[in-house]
Amino acid sequence: MKNIIITGAAQGIGYYLVKQLLDDQFNVTVLDIDIDSLKGLSKEWPSLLTLVCDVRDANRIKECVKESVQKFGSVDCAIHNACRCTFGPMNITEVATYRDVFDVNYFGALYLSQAVLPYMKQQKGGKIIFTSSGVGIMGFANICPYASSKGAIEALAKCLNLEFINDGISFHIFHPPLTRTKSAGPLPVPDEFKASPEKVGVGLAKNIHKKSFIICHSTSQRLQTLACYLFPIKMGRLMNKLTTRYESAGIN
Repeated sequence: MKNIIITGAAQGIGYYLVKQLLDDQFNVTVLDIDIDSLKGLSKEWPSLLTLVCDVRDANRIKECVKESVQKFGSVDCAIHNACRCTFGPMNITEVATYRDVFDVNYFGALYLSQAVLPYMKQQKGGKIIFTSSGVGIMGFANICPYASSKGAIEALAKCLNLEFINDGISFHIFHPPLTRTKSAGPLPVPDEFKASPEKVGVGLAKNIHKKSFIICHSTSQRLQTLACYLFPIKMGRLMNKLTTRYESAGIN
């Protein structure tokens, strides 16, 4: 694995994921709508290519993938980490919000896959990873567009895994924990119960070679994720009760 393309890596988990991958001597191409925060890394690492890209634009993704391959000679791994997260109950959430969230979270993953698959098929191998969430398995109140989109990419990864198995191309899911990121900020959960984005990003980078469908930053997070898969309804109710308790107590 030499060249890794990742969407949505200008901040949070993605930023530290990229930083660690560069430290580990990978070539990395970042596609993000705002790449200003990556200027420091770009000066330090000639193996980093940053390209302005809105993942809702399939043609732009194809152009960026082509530029990455021209610079680094291949695309060995592609990670869809870009996401949009909204909060609010279903009865006041407009359908347009659902469409916008799915355009980023689901169709962004699909467009990235469509862009890299021809190169991976030609080289007879490759790895594609979608960043998911526990809420995509167990559900969660007042976050329906985001949770639904994460559930959709889980199914997409499983389907494409079967479709391209004979081409040597595998699909995987990153499962980070609740992390201190901008998107998780509105959740009524104390920061001390949220994981460090640096720790999560570094851990995911260190586990990127894993062959399992689910890739986590730590063993404890993997066990928690497996519990969500085994007991999705129970885990969903438990997490919602805990969050409601924090909200009622005014803790954040």
